[in-house]
Amino acid sequence: MDTKLTLKLNKDVIEKAKEYASNKKMSLSRIIETYLQSLTSENENSDLEISPFVKSISTGVEIPADLDYKKEYSDFLIEKYK
Repeated sequence: MDTKLTLKLNKDVIEKAKEYASNKKMSLSRIIETYLQSLTSENENSDLEISPFVKSISTGVEIPADLDYKKEYSDFLIEKYK
C-alpha cells in the first residue's frame, strides 16, 4: 500500500534530483523509496545503485557549488581500476 510522504528539501536539491530521476527514466518517488529501503533493509542487495550525489545528501555533507562532479567521478574510476 502506497502512502503519501511530504518532505521539505532545498529547492536546488529537488531540481537536481528530478533531473537525475529523469535521466534514469525513473520517478523521483521510486528512487527515494528504493534508497530508504536500502537504508532500512538488512539485505545489502538492491536493484538500484545509489549515486555519490545521493549518498552525499544522506550524510549531510555539503556539496561545493563549484564541484566538478564529472572530474571527481573520473578520478574515482581511475583510482578504482588501477
